[in-house]
Amino acid sequence: MLICPDCKFENPNSNKFCQNCGTSLTHKVCPECSTEVVLNAQHCHSCGAECGTVWWAIIAQKGSCVVSELGENTVTVGARSQGDGKSNPSFTSPKLSLGSYLDQEQRYQLLESLPNPEGITPNSEVGVRVLDCQPYQISPIEAMLENETKGLIKSSVGANGIPGLAKAYIGLQTEIQPSIPMIHDAWQQGDIQVVLIEDRSHWQPLVDLWQNETTSSLQILHWCYQMTQLWGVLEPVNCRQSLLELSNLRLDEDQTLALQRLYVEPLISQSASELATESVAQISAVPEQPLAIKALGQVWQTLFRQSQRTQFGSVVQMLEDLELGKIETLAELRSRLEEIATELEVPSISSVCPTEEKYTVVPTILKLEDEPDDSTGKSDDMPTIVLSMQLSSLEDAGRTDVGRQRRHNEDYFGIETKINKLELPKSRVLQARGLYILCDGMGGHAGGEVASQLAVTTLQQYFQEHWISHQLPTEDCIREAVYLANQVIYNLNQKDARSGVGRMGTTLVILLIQDTLAAVAHVGDSRLYRLSRKRGLEQVTVDHEVGQREIARGVEASIAYARPDAYQLTQALGPRDERSINPDVAFFDINEDTLLLLASDGLSDNDLLEINWQTHLEPLLSSGANLELGITNLIDLANQHNGHDNITAVLIRAKVRPSQESW
Repeated sequence: MLICPDCKFENPNSNKFCQNCGTSLTHKVCPECSTEVVLNAQHCHSCGAECGTVWWAIIAQKGSCVVSELGENTVTVGARSQGDGKSNPSFTSPKLSLGSYLDQEQRYQLLESLPNPEGITPNSEVGVRVLDCQPYQISPIEAMLENETKGLIKSSVGANGIPGLAKAYIGLQTEIQPSIPMIHDAWQQGDIQVVLIEDRSHWQPLVDLWQNETTSSLQILHWCYQMTQLWGVLEPVNCRQSLLELSNLRLDEDQTLALQRLYVEPLISQSASELATESVAQISAVPEQPLAIKALGQVWQTLFRQSQRTQFGSVVQMLEDLELGKIETLAELRSRLEEIATELEVPSISSVCPTEEKYTVVPTILKLEDEPDDSTGKSDDMPTIVLSMQLSSLEDAGRTDVGRQRRHNEDYFGIETKINKLELPKSRVLQARGLYILCDGMGGHAGGEVASQLAVTTLQQYFQEHWISHQLPTEDCIREAVYLANQVIYNLNQKDARSGVGRMGTTLVILLIQDTLAAVAHVGDSRLYRLSRKRGLEQVTVDHEVGQREIARGVEASIAYARPDAYQLTQALGPRDERSINPDVAFFDINEDTLLLLASDGLSDNDLLEINWQTHLEPLLSSGANLELGITNLIDLANQHNGHDNITAVLIRAKVRPSQESW
């Protein structure tokens, strides 16, 4: 079947357009110049940009296997189908030359030449980039994983038909680990096994940034901590070896540690004593089996040696204790890393914390990943590493649209961002302040429009006058601003003698950002969403409507929303005086790369964001993604599935990294 790239609808293989949304299933749009190109093209014929879907193929000779048995629901992965739909287990492996295909369906085309299959010796592997000529075609592995998440089949990691290395990837899919590449496809042809994964061959090697003199000691400690977490994740699938191949340690665009691929233990590798004489690209820091966590210490020592960096502070003692076996568990190692981080930590923001302020700025407690089990068993109080985070970038975009049924737009938004950047040869400090406001007016033409715009301008003026320090306003200060906006609209209603439904009003959601701290306040059903790679999509605000009020009183959700007035607002700015509103105000840290979205109900209705966040929001976490284009796609999506109301969205992308001021 063909999966539509826009709406994820399942289409027959013969379809040229999606039956659900009409998207082309034979062409796609170049991300650089928007020219339409065929799906099997690697580069755009207009601008030359790479626009094809490329995978990293691991080809190995490791014995034979046939089909994976999954009970009543069987997915064939051991043999590829012919053009007539029949399997052909006797199909011989292709020659691995430039332009040839890995599979008999001629889907995966090699982008470089490699030795013929007979040149691959037993228990050896080669890797190559391949072009997916049918990128919208779901693979057997993808179908299996999707059915597994839906509960349609039982876990199949142990099935005989799946190549050994593929089993490790499948077993880790539930970890939701961005550090581990996703598997796309896998099969066996004779004695040759093929596994296709995300292509990370172009990602920056860890050793390159480790040796960069602008990289702080705290950042290096951050990577060490990530390695301990990955060690615990990889241990159950016998892939700890993946952390011991230095050329396999990569960084994503946010300088987060990632693996290019998985290595299943054991591998034929060099001893640690031979590492210094080898090129960085071929370094393998592997101790004698069985693997123990002191192997991580040997990797770190090799990284210091190859980068010609001096080991700092207590790291020297930690590495010595690891080698001598004085540190035996992951919990002990993480605790030692935490101690070293505390030594490096230098408070740098206490000077801007007036004693009268209720919201005190404190170092961020960053739990870098979900803590995995280790050999000592899982603890409810696993140690975390204390890192002070700093903002590395803050970007935003906003747009409003009238929708498909309304004649005028009662939504209004405002964006104010101030960025102060100080860059020196060995440090870069970014101080930023952002004020983001979204209002959805009510009261008809010249009513709702006036109320929403008046609320935004009133709040902007208030914070220009009262937000003058380098820290967030207090909760009382934010509440005062909201009450003021309410009073301004209320006074206008009184002056014009408006009554009943003729009284103008507006919802409000407001986000304030000061460096890595944020505050949100809202009245009504306009929302704030928060998205990160670790936590996924979260709705931060709770709508002020009858249904939610009843749920808060203990009524079951199904009963609360069966009421005819369930979606009626319980509070809004303007119709009544300040005694009728009680804005919710909350504070939170931005301690990982985060996408924040202010949305009117024209965008959030019918669970549109909850259903489509992985396709329309998650890609925008990437630094290379265009927020303006992303917000346009959101508006288009809302017009397609909602369209009954005005649609407004404000996107903010905040990138963070460990502070460099403490080394």
